[in-house]
Amino acid sequence: MRLVDSKETVQMALETLRTNKVRSGLTILGIVIGVFTVILISSVVNGLNNNIAQLVQSLGSNVLFVFRFPVFGQRPTTEMLTRKQMTYEDAVAMRSLPHVVAVSPALQYTDNAAPGRGGVTSIKAGARKMESTIITGDTPEHKDVQDLNIIAGRFFDEGDMQRHGKVTVLGYDTAAGLFPNQSPIGKEVVISGMIFTVVGVLDKQKQPFGGGNNPQDNQAFLPVTTFHEIHPEDLDYWITLKYDDPKNKDLVLDELTELLRRRRKVANEKPDNFAIFGTDSLTRLWNQVTGGLFLLLFALSSVALLVGGVGVMNIMLVSVTERTREIGIRKAIGATKRTILAQFTLEAITLCAVGGLIGVLLGGVFALVAQLFLPSLVSPWWILTAFGSSCGIGLLFGIYPAWKAASLNPIDALRYE
Repeated sequence: MRLVDSKETVQMALETLRTNKVRSGLTILGIVIGVFTVILISSVVNGLNNNIAQLVQSLGSNVLFVFRFPVFGQRPTTEMLTRKQMTYEDAVAMRSLPHVVAVSPALQYTDNAAPGRGGVTSIKAGARKMESTIITGDTPEHKDVQDLNIIAGRFFDEGDMQRHGKVTVLGYDTAAGLFPNQSPIGKEVVISGMIFTVVGVLDKQKQPFGGGNNPQDNQAFLPVTTFHEIHPEDLDYWITLKYDDPKNKDLVLDELTELLRRRRKVANEKPDNFAIFGTDSLTRLWNQVTGGLFLLLFALSSVALLVGGVGVMNIMLVSVTERTREIGIRKAIGATKRTILAQFTLEAITLCAVGGLIGVLLGGVFALVAQLFLPSLVSPWWILTAFGSSCGIGLLFGIYPAWKAASLNPIDALRYE
């Protein structure tokens, strides 16, 4: 009795692929698409997760945001929208808390006539003009809270604040667009009809989703006192504060909540009419989004792998029918039922493994191409998972054809024409 070892079985499966190229290719197409989908989507999600993690890390684990209603993860209600706005005096009071290092009360111009009510306007320098520039009023502490990197000049100081100085710090793209191939320091720009002197330029900021320009790089920072002169109607402060040590977060939260409830005259039995949140809120929101993406990944890949598995079962049933006489001969010379079962099962697994390898290669190539447009990071764990799933599909859908082949009566099989 001559048993077929695994090496010979794989060679037989590859020979089947070569003999029926079109049929085999269509059979494993679902496997290829399923594995390709897993690799591509998981790579993009991993890349985005990595960028979001870096963004959150750059914001700092000892930073809190304060606004009149929560802005992450929920739609504000009518009650939230009608709440009293945060004030500059609230930010000044926060500086007195024992663990607070710096406080940044920011105002941002919102053009209600612009599509989407974007906080943007235009900024000019001579004949050049930048559109969709974000105009932000803040204090000198903003650079310390956000750990901004100034690549030229300086940030505005308390003196500029007190005299309502007409000075501005430009974002990287704004400076490059208005003053290409030259230093913007000391140059003049026109913002909302007023002339400002450029005193500083910021470095590029992190782009969480990769590809294209970061809107935060097209920005002009003004002393908040000067901002009030341009847009006195805008008083909706967004307050960011930095405290000394992440270990003191709970203590800072308690002290900050008590301070704001007292200043905003919130009764003991009433809930807070403001929101305090940290960078972990961004992480939780992003995890909810990626959770949905992974469900989509699972659904798409499952359907494709299921279709591929049905195709593999079909071609294996056809193969059993075509090789019935061969099976009869093999049984007649001593091949056992277990040998036939192992042979056809390994052939099905080999078919799916080839499809899995093709899917991994295509997914890896497309993941590399995707880096031109989106952050993408191929995960070895997902490669092993996708390839293992393709082999598992071969085992699952190859058992029935293999069992049918192994159960053939050798006399009937030899008579088959």
